[in-house]
Amino acid sequence: MRIALAGNPNCGKTTLYNALTGKTESAGNWSGVTVEKKAAKLKRKYGAFGTEIIIVDLPGAYSITPYTAEEAITRDFILEHRPDVIINIVDGANLERSLFMTTQLLELGIPVVIALNKSDIIQERNDRVDIKRLQAELGCPIISIVATEAQGLRELIAAAVKAAGKPQRRVTPVFGDEAVLERHKFVEQIAARAIVKGDNLRRVWLSDSIDRIIANQWIGLPVFFLVMWAVYAFSIEGLGGFLSDYFNETLFGEVIPSAADNLLSSLEIHPFLRDLILEGVIAGIGAVIGFLPLIMVLFFCLALLEDSGYMARVALVMDRHFKRIGLSGKSIIPMIVGSGCAIPGVMATRTIEDAGERRVTAILTPYVPCGAKLPIIALFATVFFPGASWVAPSMYILAICVIIVGGLLLKKLFLWENTSVFILELPEYKRPSLKYASSQMLRHSKAFIHKAATIILVMNTLVWLMQEYTWLLQPAADQSQSMLGTIGSVLELVLKPLGLRGWQPGAAAITGFVAKENVVSSLAILLSEGSEAVLSTPGGPLAGLFNPVTAYAFLIFNLFTPPCFAAIGAMRGELGAEWLWKGLLFQIGVGYTLAMLVSQIGSLVIYQAPAPGLPAAVGISAALGVFLFIKIKDTAAKRQALNLAAETRS
Repeated sequence: MRIALAGNPNCGKTTLYNALTGKTESAGNWSGVTVEKKAAKLKRKYGAFGTEIIIVDLPGAYSITPYTAEEAITRDFILEHRPDVIINIVDGANLERSLFMTTQLLELGIPVVIALNKSDIIQERNDRVDIKRLQAELGCPIISIVATEAQGLRELIAAAVKAAGKPQRRVTPVFGDEAVLERHKFVEQIAARAIVKGDNLRRVWLSDSIDRIIANQWIGLPVFFLVMWAVYAFSIEGLGGFLSDYFNETLFGEVIPSAADNLLSSLEIHPFLRDLILEGVIAGIGAVIGFLPLIMVLFFCLALLEDSGYMARVALVMDRHFKRIGLSGKSIIPMIVGSGCAIPGVMATRTIEDAGERRVTAILTPYVPCGAKLPIIALFATVFFPGASWVAPSMYILAICVIIVGGLLLKKLFLWENTSVFILELPEYKRPSLKYASSQMLRHSKAFIHKAATIILVMNTLVWLMQEYTWLLQPAADQSQSMLGTIGSVLELVLKPLGLRGWQPGAAAITGFVAKENVVSSLAILLSEGSEAVLSTPGGPLAGLFNPVTAYAFLIFNLFTPPCFAAIGAMRGELGAEWLWKGLLFQIGVGYTLAMLVSQIGSLVIYQAPAPGLPAAVGISAALGVFLFIKIKDTAAKRQALNLAAETRS
C-alpha cells in the first residue's frame, strides 16, 4: 500500500513523514525544503496491517496546479502513480489557506484523509476547530494530530488504511483549475463555519510587537548578527568548546592513541602499518572528530532558532536587501539550508522560477559557512585568536557582504534581469521542540561521523602515504621531496600573493576540495602532530606557517573558494556544464582575491610591512581590475543594444 503525504509548506508534512518512518529529513518554515519526493516504509509501531505500507513525502505546495517545480512534482506523482490514499496535512493554525489544496485533492477521486496538524497551537490561541462539522462539509475523515509530538499518528494511519481502496465520497463542488476565485470563496466559507474563535488578541499583539523589531528592515540585520554571535560563542567558547577540549586533549590526545599504540605493539604489527594507523588514521580522524561537540551544539541551537520561527524572519529581512542586487528572498532559503550543508542548499535553488536568479543563487550559496567548514574556523580561531568569539560570526558577516557584492558583479557580468516575486507566510512564534532540535543535531552528527569514517579516512590515508613517499615510491628523506611536497611546492607559488609560505598550506587546501574537514586533518598529518590538541595550541606548530593576518586570509581562502566535490556535483546538476565552469571560476576568483587583499592590506596596517608576494598581488589586482572593467563595459553595451531592439519592436 502506498500513502502519499501532501500539504502546504510549513504545515508539518516532513515532520510527520519523519515520525511515521523514522527518517530525519530536513524540515523548515518555508517552501523549497522538500524539492523531491521521498519514500520510506512505515514504522511497525503504528500498526501491523498485513501489508507493507510505503509513505511518500511530496514537496510542499499551495495548489496542485503546477505553477512551481514543487507543485509539478506533487501533481505528476498523484495523477500518474495514483497512491492508494492521500493524507492531506492541514495546518489547523491556517485553516483557510490549507483547505484550498484540500478541495483540489478531493476532486481527483483518490481517497483522502485529513491530518489536522498543530492542534497544540490552536489550543494556545484559545481557538477550536469543529472537526465534526468540517468532516461533514468535506466528506472525508479528519484526525487531529501534533506531528512534532507524534500524537494521533496511530489513529491517522488506521483511518488511512480503512479509507484506501474506497471511492472518495463527493460532497464539495468541482471547480476546476480556472475557477480560482470561486474556490477561494468556498474555502473561506467552510473555514469560517468550522473555526470557533477564542480570545487571542494578546497573542497577536505580542507576535506583532516582536516582529516590529526582529523583522524590521534595518534593526533586523544587527539583531541577526547578535543572535549568530551568541550561537557561535556558546558553540565554540561555551558548552561546545568545553566538550571539544575533552575530545581533543583526553580522548584523542591520550586515551585512544595510547590504547592503539599498546594494542599494535602487543600484536607486533609491522612498523609501516603501525605508523599508518597512528599517524595517518588516528591523528587525522581525531583532528576532525575532535570538533564533533562544536557541530552538535551549533546545529542544536540553529534547529531551535528555525523551529521557533525566527529564521523565516531572517529570510524576510534579507529579501528587502537582496532585491537591490537582482535577487529575492527566494535566494535566502537555499542559503539558510546551505548553512547545514551546501549540497541540499544548492539543490533547493531548483524551486526558483527565474533562470538567472536560480543560477546566481546556486553560485553564491556555497559561500555560506556550512558545518564542514566549522572545524577550520574553530582551529584557526583557537590558535591565532584565543578567547575571541568574533571570528566565526565575522565569517557570516563576510559571507553576506561577499554574496551582496558577488550578486552585483554577476548581474554586471552576465545578461539577466530578475522577474521573480517572493511570497513568504511567516509562521507563528512557538516554543521550539527539544525533540526536533535533538533529531536535527543527531542527523548532522551522523553525517559528519559517516564522512569521517569514509571520505576523510581514505583521504587521510592517502595524504600520509603521499607525504611519506616520493613519486618513485621510495621513502622520502624530507617531506618536501615527497609526492605531496612537490605538489604543495607548485601551489606555494600560486598562494604566495596571499602572503603564505611553505608547501603545507597548499597541500592542505587541495585536500579540502574533497571534504572541507580534510584541511584540519591534513595539517595535523603534515605537521606530524599526533593529536588535534597539540595542533590547536596557541603558538604551536601552525604558528610556524601563519601569523594572525595570514591565518585569517587562509581561512577566507578555504571558505570562499569552490566547495567540496559533492557540492560541485550538485552545482553541475542545477547549472549545467557551461554555467558550472563560469561559477567555479567566479568562486576561485572571489576567494583568491579576497584572501589576497586581506593578507596584503592587513599586513601593511597591522605590521607596517607587506606580506610576501606583494608585487605579484599588485599585478594580479591590476589585471583583474582591467578584465572586470572590459567585461562589464561589454555586457552593458549588449544590454543597451537589447533594450534598444526591444523598444524598436514595440
